[in-house]
Amino acid sequence: MRIRGVVLPERAERTFWVDGERLRTEPPAGAAAKRVETVVDGGWLLPGLVDVHTHPGAESPDDAFDEALLRQHLSEHRDAGVLLVRTPGTAERMPGWVDTETGLPRVRSAGQWLATPGRFFPGAGRDIGEDELAAAAVEEATAASGWCKVIGDWRWDEPAVPLDVLTATVDAVHAVGGRVAVHCQTSEGSRNAVLAGADSLEHGMHLDPELLDLMAGQGTAYVPTLSAFAGSAEVWRGRESSARRSNWLDGWQGMIDNVRLAHEAGVTVLAGTDTFPCGTVATESQWLLRAGMPAEEALGAASWTARDWLGLSGLVDGAPADLVAYDRDPVAEPAALGQPMRVILRGRIVR
Repeated sequence: MRIRGVVLPERAERTFWVDGERLRTEPPAGAAAKRVETVVDGGWLLPGLVDVHTHPGAESPDDAFDEALLRQHLSEHRDAGVLLVRTPGTAERMPGWVDTETGLPRVRSAGQWLATPGRFFPGAGRDIGEDELAAAAVEEATAASGWCKVIGDWRWDEPAVPLDVLTATVDAVHAVGGRVAVHCQTSEGSRNAVLAGADSLEHGMHLDPELLDLMAGQGTAYVPTLSAFAGSAEVWRGRESSARRSNWLDGWQGMIDNVRLAHEAGVTVLAGTDTFPCGTVATESQWLLRAGMPAEEALGAASWTARDWLGLSGLVDGAPADLVAYDRDPVAEPAALGQPMRVILRGRIVR
């Protein structure tokens, strides 16, 4: 196959040939003797979209992990052009077929959620004591895709995982070459995640903006998952005044403010949905734009920036043939991101 269009973010018109599961910038050997089909001729080309915070396989903490539902959720991502997902915690580890299924997005799994007493939905993750956290985190990271996910705090008025415990956990995972994502929705939980050197803050409610320079310097990414919280904002505004209502609304506004501040500080801000249906990362990108990120960076947070962060390249010679084509410029028209005209995964047309 041959593909031609304007590549983002470079904004250069290029032609690619698909050679197996790889992109080539020159015709592969023997191509001249074959019938080469041009499947995209014009438009805008993006590296496959990325959702860095999604939990396929179950839609509620009370639901059992369901492999049929997992396949459905991954198919929803794929059809929307989301060709790489990171699953920061699931009720069970990813089944082996996920890594070999050529028709579904690439998956970077963090294994099971790691929850210390009182800090998650009971039974939804891997329940362990604080003294077991470091060893369990290493087990999940090495059994999955190099990631693990720690529930760093839970209720707004209860203590977070202690800083020394979380630091020892991050150090142990880093020692085996893994990375740590931390769920945090309190000021203490967000602070501890940053000071412990976590690789990503998931949600980051009540994150003190004074910590953003430290995050940038040590490479801690910010994944605010605004779309998952947006629907609750009006519900909380409609409730009677209370300390909990004020805490939630202050945290929501802080997340929005911190998107712009984090970007300006040089923090890697990424698009993750944490919501259903799957395949809605375009909406999260628009939330990042609305929160103050420049249009190109908000788009990159759901594409080339996220791919690079997860270790995959963009649209260059030898890169995986995972791309999405649009008939409108999604930087100039952000709504176009959710309307791909062509989706190619592993060198095969899937839409």
